[in-house]
Amino acid sequence: MRGEAPGPGAEGDAAANLLERRWFASITAARAKQAECDALLAVMAQAKASWQEARAELARLEALRDALDEEMAERNSLREAFATAA
Repeated sequence: MRGEAPGPGAEGDAAANLLERRWFASITAARAKQAECDALLAVMAQAKASWQEARAELARLEALRDALDEEMAERNSLREAFATAA
């Protein structure tokens, strides 16, 4: 009898088996996606820490550059003063 809902017979068992397989597949897919999300979160945390370290090192290097620039300017002005005095 076509058009009727599957009964407790073979068609009903097949539909129940399909539903159960889809349910287990969805659990497996959700676990895999959760593992991917966890891995990405760990990568993002590591990237953020690396970025913060790089920014701190950049600040130190810029401060060193500025200090050396000032020292070079001071030495150049002293050289010019001695050159004009001589």
